[in-house]
Amino acid sequence: MHKVVISGTGLYTPPFSISNDELVESFNSYVRSHNEQHAEAIANGEMEPLAESSSAFIEKASGIKSRFVVDKEGILDPQRMVPRIPERSNDDWGILCEMAVHAAKEALQRAGRTAADIDGVIVACSNLQRAYPAVAIEVQAALGIQGFGFDMNVACSSATFGIQAAVNSVQLGQARAILMVNPEICTGHLNFRDRDSHFIFGDAATAVIVERADQATSAHQFEVVSTKLLTQFSNNIRNNFGFLNRAAEEGIGTRDKLFVQEGRKVFKDVCPMVAELIGEHLGQNDIPVSDVKRFWLHQANLNMNLLITRKLIGRDAEAHEAPVILDTYANTSSAGSVIAFHKYQDDLAAGSIGVLSSFGAGYSIGSVILRKL
Repeated sequence: MHKVVISGTGLYTPPFSISNDELVESFNSYVRSHNEQHAEAIANGEMEPLAESSSAFIEKASGIKSRFVVDKEGILDPQRMVPRIPERSNDDWGILCEMAVHAAKEALQRAGRTAADIDGVIVACSNLQRAYPAVAIEVQAALGIQGFGFDMNVACSSATFGIQAAVNSVQLGQARAILMVNPEICTGHLNFRDRDSHFIFGDAATAVIVERADQATSAHQFEVVSTKLLTQFSNNIRNNFGFLNRAAEEGIGTRDKLFVQEGRKVFKDVCPMVAELIGEHLGQNDIPVSDVKRFWLHQANLNMNLLITRKLIGRDAEAHEAPVILDTYANTSSAGSVIAFHKYQDDLAAGSIGVLSSFGAGYSIGSVILRKL
């Protein structure tokens, strides 16, 4: 069994950003048009009018102020409200591959590695561009990596589950190093006409290099002390889009073919589960919670993160103890906790303990205990 480190991380940020004000202006324009179009039915009590949104509501509910996106114009068009992402030729790299490669190159640079040092690629994300071939194999080809690649999906927990899969391969000697990438175009499955969720997601891609400790040379190494995963079935976060939709015409285009959630139920269910799992995980490794210098938590909702850290440490966490990136990135699904880790790691002293944790649909929860080398 080989000791394992994370030796490099990378981040790709799309070129466009949408502020809450811009998003609200588009949404409210749609709402007014919808209510005018159905004025008679609304007046007769046959239909409920849609309610407008506001930037204040969004920030209070989520802590989000803006989000990066791969396409801005299509999202903000009240007649469309869907990102415009043209199809590419089968001879061109797909957009998920392209985003993953950008993030991977930075991760390789920080790890001091080249494609020749990597033996496997894992693409772990919430929504894959196609059924096959695996996006991971496309990324592998684009980077010139020899070995194997596969895709996996555990929704917002995909990155931590992907890290454990990578760690297992390296520990067992099946690979010297694994590239684990999380390309997320969350705006592609978001219903921008749903007041309760139209503001939640943004787009990004992250990458992590996992390799044998005895071969690592990077100046950015974190020993993987332990990983712990948990899943528990719940319908409270769901997306029913899939290849069988065409076999049931009555369901095509219905609301559940995009992201749907029961937000209050998720908050109530998930927060205590995450705090309990992290607490148990630390205890199993004889690490007091007070020894943890940083929590890199899934970036879905600021209030969730505040409550989880409060349950763990018994007080409100200071900004440096649980860094937040969702104010500018929004929820980027599996990429969120890795963005926080990528941006807030270099200042830690050698020997510092940190916990990388993600949680989401499933329910799924992942915890990775790291020690700065």
